[in-house]
Amino acid sequence: MQKKYLSIFALALLGLTASAQDNVYPAAPQKGVTVITHTTVHVGNGTTLTDASVAFENGKIIGVGNVVVPAGATVIDGTGKQVYPGLILPTSDLGLREISAGVRGSNDYAEIGENNANIRSIVAYNTDSKIIGVLRENGILLAGVAPQGELIEGQASVVQLDAWNYEDAAYKMDNGLYINMPSLMPRRGGRMAFMRPGPGGDPVKTAMDKIETIKQFFTDAKAYYQEKTHAANNLKLEAVRGLFDGKQKLFVRANEVKQILLAMDLAKSFGFKLVIVGGTEAYQIADLLAENNVPVILDRQHALPSMEDDDVDQPYKTPAALQKAGVLFCLNDTHDQSRFRNLAFNAGTAATYGLTKEQALSAVTLNAAKILGIEDKTGTIESGKDANLLIVNGDLLDMKSSVIGQAFIQGRNVSLDNKGKQLYERYKHKYQLK
Repeated sequence: MQKKYLSIFALALLGLTASAQDNVYPAAPQKGVTVITHTTVHVGNGTTLTDASVAFENGKIIGVGNVVVPAGATVIDGTGKQVYPGLILPTSDLGLREISAGVRGSNDYAEIGENNANIRSIVAYNTDSKIIGVLRENGILLAGVAPQGELIEGQASVVQLDAWNYEDAAYKMDNGLYINMPSLMPRRGGRMAFMRPGPGGDPVKTAMDKIETIKQFFTDAKAYYQEKTHAANNLKLEAVRGLFDGKQKLFVRANEVKQILLAMDLAKSFGFKLVIVGGTEAYQIADLLAENNVPVILDRQHALPSMEDDDVDQPYKTPAALQKAGVLFCLNDTHDQSRFRNLAFNAGTAATYGLTKEQALSAVTLNAAKILGIEDKTGTIESGKDANLLIVNGDLLDMKSSVIGQAFIQGRNVSLDNKGKQLYERYKHKYQLK
């Protein structure tokens, strides 16, 4: 009986997501010049400008600081407000998973089998996801979208969060390959338990066998590329060509020190550009990561420590430890219930535990852009970059004071309406609440 009611509830949710928000649609391209005046500008690179202006035209920033307002420009008075770069969610299953519990029809984030190198997350990305509107309201304007899987997971892309279809959304397509590094430790409790081998057998041997499978695949791919002609095209081998010519990065899901070291060895063997995703124990080898120029995408800070003998606040302190060591890192939010919207507040927590406010902001803007390979287009408020901007009342990283008034993606004034707001207004009206 319980299962029956759960199924009915899940289907009802799916129906809501299918029919709601029909009046929320992508903004039209920017026309003319827009200037935000007399505001505080957080550039994103550690610099803050007071009583400054930001001008943008045709989706691009054309002036920051002391800007002369041209005739006919649209002027936004930023007095008492603050302007920030749009936040970047570095890795997620956004648009691939809508309702995680019990509604398989709303999920398209994983394929069966160990090797899915040719799977492209971008073609499954659903621009009608109701989560997207909630993220925009919370300042997230760009996101990395990655598949999940058993071993070699597939191709990730970066999307902008105001689009009609996946072609419009694509900000940087197929920018990296994701693999899931096996754990060498026996399964135990804790938030990383799902990554470890189950009972029975030797976990080290099991993991090393899987790692050899990965190495063999890349060895075959290298030999394939060195052939002048092929008897037949191999889609899986073709898919990772960008790793060898430097156009793509290898994103490795790894939390334990041993996993991270194996990932570094793998990348060094083939000359790949490596990014560690997860990085729970990265602080233990921060100097080594800095020495080898290995960036890290840290998963959510609002979490318990992974090991029994860790400090209870270790997840909060890890960003500062990496910053001190000189590791390029960015922050992520992987919480299933909040669905990524607390990214800014993860940065706020990091600022409470050792980072400055501007360093924490860089960890969700410029640093993320560098790691994803889009720093030439976004991540800071500078002339020539896309006008991905937030106008905020209060401190963006402070849950108590942050209120985002307007958001611009490539100069377009995007809607901040979403499913949550609409339900709030609906039932406020029903019960005549002020």
